[in-house]
Amino acid sequence: MELTKQLYAVGTVQEFLLQIGRVVVAGNVELAIFRTSSGAVYAVENRSPHPKGGPLAEGIVSGYYLYDPLYDWKIDLRSGEVQAPDHGKVMTYPVTLDGDTVRVSI
Repeated sequence: MELTKQLYAVGTVQEFLLQIGRVVVAGNVELAIFRTSSGAVYAVENRSPHPKGGPLAEGIVSGYYLYDPLYDWKIDLRSGEVQAPDHGKVMTYPVTLDGDTVRVSI
């Protein structure tokens, strides 16, 4: 079974403020998009891996880490891995820049 990924344009780089999450929908997935202070752009599913769930877009970004706004879990934006002592993983999606356009592969 071959899965086909689709590329979605989700906005321009300027629309994503540094260290501030923004919710976008690509296909049928609600994403939280973050631009780090270094300018790197990351996309994760906008759903906390915590058992009680919750949105991630309102989290705080520091370096390559996102701090879950409800549970303060530290999540690596590059891998989606929750950092110890907590455990879990959030789905991450590849981001590419095409000029100023931010594209996410779903």
